[in-house]
Amino acid sequence: MRCSWARLGAVAVAATLVAACAGPGGSPEETAGAGADLVPLSQVEPAADPKALKGPSTATLADRAVEPVADSPKQSLPVTVTSKDRAGDRKVVVKDTSRVVAMNLSGSIATTVWGLGLGETLVGRDQAAEIPGTRKIPVVTSGGHSVNAEAVLDLEPTLVITDGSVGPRDVVEQLRDAGVTVVFIDDDSSFDGAQQMARDVAAVYGVPETGKLLAQQIDEQVEAVQQEVERIAPEKESDRLRMIFLYLRGSAGIYYLFGEESGADDLIDGLGGVDVAEELGWEGMRPMTDEAIVEADPDVILVMTDGIRSTGGVDGLLADKPAIALTTAGKNRRFVDMADSDILSFGPRSAGVVDALARAVYAPEPPS
Repeated sequence: MRCSWARLGAVAVAATLVAACAGPGGSPEETAGAGADLVPLSQVEPAADPKALKGPSTATLADRAVEPVADSPKQSLPVTVTSKDRAGDRKVVVKDTSRVVAMNLSGSIATTVWGLGLGETLVGRDQAAEIPGTRKIPVVTSGGHSVNAEAVLDLEPTLVITDGSVGPRDVVEQLRDAGVTVVFIDDDSSFDGAQQMARDVAAVYGVPETGKLLAQQIDEQVEAVQQEVERIAPEKESDRLRMIFLYLRGSAGIYYLFGEESGADDLIDGLGGVDVAEELGWEGMRPMTDEAIVEADPDVILVMTDGIRSTGGVDGLLADKPAIALTTAGKNRRFVDMADSDILSFGPRSAGVVDALARAVYAPEPPS
């Protein structure tokens, strides 16, 4: 079973971590049009030898907007759906979607609602779901993963959709005692998971055909960008970049390696890289050890923006973790960061995430 943002949320809560939700170098508003003048990825001129590149780079979404696949699709309610409760699957009847709170750690549920063309039903969201059109919608989470139950109830929601990655989960479940319909859905951190979320959220709204349309759009867009990545990635397997994903929270002393079925594997495969975790048989999320990172010897290390900041930047990380400094990535300072709320979000903007990372990996902007 693949890992999810719900699992990552549990790791973060256990370590009393704060997940960041601003874009790299500034807020989402500041980065919203950052890529307006970018040439298509198919026209990007990659480095002649990506293994020779030195220094860190930041991946920034070219466009934070999510374009709906439909305009207020007609709903067929009530519907009975399966809620993935902590105690087991539970049948829930959804009768009213006029006032919806959608929330999870990555913001993918709210952006999926927006992508379905049902954004006008949102009355509350998590702080990661910061896209054009949602900024005036009240935020009901703080610190990335903590839910303010009173703030939710003040919005008088008729429905809450979540995945368990924000909480405490029992607090969210207790909203039912106040008469709120609550549906938990799975959040599988992968491109396939993004498509399934489109179908699942659409089912909750009673618009299954619209969910199929959004899932198809995500699939086609991801496939298209991966074909463009193939053009700029090295052709020979031996020339391809060895990559790993590190989850960092230096202030809490948390250093996790993300392996197979963590979501990082989909990103690395989409970037045309060699997934070192798969090569070494790592699965899920595991604490980083000096031996493991030296054995991996990656060419590029993918990180979250606020994760690398929490370690004091590249210099701070290498000083604190000399084993990383011994790797090829450490020697060349090849860290590629992306906003915490974007890099593993796997929602309607999945293709945009791969596009942005590919530019930072193969054709990074020179430092200003």
